[in-house]
This record gives sequence, C-alpha cells and structure tokens, in this order.
Amino acid sequence: MNQESTQLPAPARHFSVLLSPTPRGARLARLLAAEWLRTWELPYGTAGDAAHIVAELAANAATHGRLAGRDFLLALRVDGGVLRIEVTDTRGDELPRPQAPSTDSASGRGLLLVEALATRWGVTPGPVPRKTVWAELGVPPAELPHSHG
Repeated sequence: MNQESTQLPAPARHFSVLLSPTPRGARLARLLAAEWLRTWELPYGTAGDAAHIVAELAANAATHGRLAGRDFLLALRVDGGVLRIEVTDTRGDELPRPQAPSTDSASGRGLLLVEALATRWGVTPGPVPRKTVWAELGVPPAELPHSHG
C-alpha cells in the first residue's frame, strides 16, 4: 500500500495586493494583512504591531496618496528575521513627515505610531509618480515558524 504524506502548502513568504485608495480599501488592507500574518503564526505582539502599521500606512495612502483611478499597493514580506511592510501610492510628490499634531486634533498621529512600533521605517521615491512608505519589524528567529521555510 502506498501512503502519501498530506501536508498543507507553506504560506508564501510574501504577499501583495492592489487596493482602492478609499477608507474601504484601507480597512481591507488591514484585514488581509492580519489574515496573512495569522497564517505565519507570528507572535501576537509582532502581528498586532504589524497590523497597526498596515492600517496607518494604508489610511495615509487612501487619504494623502489618493489619485482618482489609481490604486495603492500593499506588500508584506518575511525575509530572515525581518517583516517588511510596504505601501506604494501614486503621489510621489506628497512625502510623509511625522509631526506632532495639535492637542485638539483627532488625527495626524499615524506616522508617530509607525515610528514607535517599527524597528525602522522610511520612504523610497519613484518610479514617478509613485512612492513607497515602508516599515520593518524584527522577528526573532525563534518566533519564525520552522515549517514555513
């Protein structure tokens, strides 16, 4: 009798999707990222921080990087001990800058949150008319699933 081992395919080490630059697209970015992170079985703290970063970067793309008819790209990648989050929009002329909002402002703290949660973050311009805002989180090797290599 021939027995075959049944194994589920390992989740991809990368994920990307084009989304509409709307509040709905930003919410979908967070939900899709959270599901992808769940398949990697990353620790709750790392996955939660990453989901918050995705939410902030996607909201910025939908609010400040929006051009009619042009989607934004969400990309997630695990490489070694680093989780990289990238959001690319079509407003390369609008570079994000973290700044303290006024005390009575209900918004404007997103990049401060990204700065606090990420190991490092930045902006890569181009190709015209795009820019990519990225953030990286360290994931200790002991917390990376061994079966997903």
